[in-house]
Amino acid sequence: MNFQVTVLKILLSYPDGFARMAELKRDMAILATSGRDWAERTKSLAARVPNLDIFSQELVERMNGGWRITEKGRAFLNFMETRPMAAEVPVETEVAAPEQPKPMKRNCLPSKQAG
Repeated sequence: MNFQVTVLKILLSYPDGFARMAELKRDMAILATSGRDWAERTKSLAARVPNLDIFSQELVERMNGGWRITEKGRAFLNFMETRPMAAEVPVETEVAAPEQPKPMKRNCLPSKQAG
């Protein structure tokens, strides 16, 4: 499970984007034990932005005994979720040109000889 992505997702789930530390810890514990899907999802999202730092990039701010997601954090999470991973980007394949129609051969029947 990626800690920073999980924090962004948790804070986004609160109406005002703010959660006290006890709430964050509780939600993190629930998600950490929720199975592999969550862990894989957050790792996949984090792989899209390898230099993610929610505090130095001002995506989350510390305040009044908790953390709050900023507008920049909301926009960044939206960007991260809609940005395709390299493996997800469709690879353009070279399409072979359609084969040119071959001229029809005339049916060359042996000529009838008078006999």
